[in-house]
Amino acid sequence: MRILATSLALAATLAGCAPRAAAPSVAPAPLSPPATAAPARQGFVAAAHPLAAEAGLAVLRRGGSAVDAAVAVQAMLSLVEPQSSGMGGGAFMTRYDAKTRAVTVYDGRETAPAGATPDMLLGPDGKPIPFPVAVLSGRATGVPGVVRMLALAQQRHGKLRWADLFGESIAAAQNGFIVSPRLGRFANSNGPQATAPDAVAYFRNARGEKIKAGDTLKNPAYAAFLRRLAAQGPDAMYRGETARRIVARVRQGELPGAMTEADLAAYRPVVREAVCNGYRVYILCAPPPPSSGVGLLQLMAMIERTDIGARGSDDPVAWVKYAEASRLMYADRDAYVGDVAGVPVKGLIDPAYVASRAALIGERAGPPPVAGTPPGAVTARIDATDEVAGTSHFIVIDGDGNAVSMTTTVESYFGTGRMVDGFFLNNQMTDFSFVPEGPNAIAPGKRPRSSMVPTVILNSDRTLAGAIGSPGGNAILGYVSKALIGIIDWNLPVANAIALPNLIARGSSFNGEVDKFAPGVVAGLAERGVMLRAGQGEDSGLHGVFIRGGRFDGGADPRRDGVARTIDLSKGQ
Repeated sequence: MRILATSLALAATLAGCAPRAAAPSVAPAPLSPPATAAPARQGFVAAAHPLAAEAGLAVLRRGGSAVDAAVAVQAMLSLVEPQSSGMGGGAFMTRYDAKTRAVTVYDGRETAPAGATPDMLLGPDGKPIPFPVAVLSGRATGVPGVVRMLALAQQRHGKLRWADLFGESIAAAQNGFIVSPRLGRFANSNGPQATAPDAVAYFRNARGEKIKAGDTLKNPAYAAFLRRLAAQGPDAMYRGETARRIVARVRQGELPGAMTEADLAAYRPVVREAVCNGYRVYILCAPPPPSSGVGLLQLMAMIERTDIGARGSDDPVAWVKYAEASRLMYADRDAYVGDVAGVPVKGLIDPAYVASRAALIGERAGPPPVAGTPPGAVTARIDATDEVAGTSHFIVIDGDGNAVSMTTTVESYFGTGRMVDGFFLNNQMTDFSFVPEGPNAIAPGKRPRSSMVPTVILNSDRTLAGAIGSPGGNAILGYVSKALIGIIDWNLPVANAIALPNLIARGSSFNGEVDKFAPGVVAGLAERGVMLRAGQGEDSGLHGVFIRGGRFDGGADPRRDGVARTIDLSKGQ
């Protein structure tokens, strides 16, 4: 009776949201107990580096909001995890308001300059420029959006002064911070950006030696920039000396970018309504296009129509069905989602359409699926996007129960490898399709399609149940859905769900962590046509939290340097 009542309440709650998938045809799996309300006067931060988490916690201790803390976390990540995100990049923030129970998305995605052309990533022969060449070029940088987006959100939802949110990051940049193993590994890699002149110069010590894990790294240029940003607000980034230096830097080299100071001054974040859909007794909310929240919701809606939950993580059939659902989702996402008019968001999660796609899921892998035709769709379009796996994710919940789930990026590792004022410039233009056709083709002012899906989880009464997200390029959708299945269907602690092996299935490719599956699973997958290969699709950076029994159950991905911490704000500690 409890589950029936909850389901009826959920259906009513979703009446004004995106379509709710009909009940699965198989018997539902055992469900996690409904989450309880966020603990009173408790704060939570999960971020990809301990210093970033501590910067956020420090703001919460001073009475700041979740958005205030998000500003501090991003400022620190730009310093201590520059391979993944920074002030020169973009982000999507999904914010939950505890008072109104509303979920809002702040879109700080980079934009193509006004001078961008559809063929700008093609060579003289009409073929796509090789990625290692394109990624280092000035053409790779889109107009950065994260600073303007954070400033808008903080203006609306902040409790502290903007100027008071950067102290921890300024001190760490000026005095130095300890290089983490992950940063040390990327700084010493042979990747194109790590060997670019700006990165080489930054990552060398006074003796001319490459830094390594455990060394102290200082960034006085970034400290000076943050002081101006604190005093002047976002105009310190988008007008004046920093803007002039960004434009000059992207215009250098053989493939110069088209960005102008006018492009920077004109950048505006977009406030969007989250796309939401039910899963079991919960509501999942994520960013709409140009991000891929609808892809995540479609995937979970198909999963809900299988018996994955009743099987468990040691059953190869469960993983086969997960892989097949993933492939169907990616086929649809790639064909329809982008910064274009007419994306069939409602159609992709329409109950009848979801049922038709879920009916294709069997206990053996079939041929690579093609895109379906959801209600409201035009003809499926060819996509040639190659999205790589640099990015970061963090979560903040403040003492009032407001939550931020934010995914932030400079695109590839260290962006273009070019630096201005102590931060790296993004290579987000290479997130567009190099081939000038399809929903993700380049156009002036357009935002490249993103796989970032910072997600908020609600109970049926729209109280907060949790939040989750990950970096990882197009594999993000796989990472987040895997963890959601672990948390909700398999009732695992968040840390255990995050640590589950990754399996990314897209088209004819099956990649994953072959050494992390339970005994017999990889062989069982192979018997059913899923030939799992190690390689891409393994570097997740999940952060998640679920409210159970009046407590935060949080976790950080063991594959990276992140931490998840809860504090008692009533005691100021």
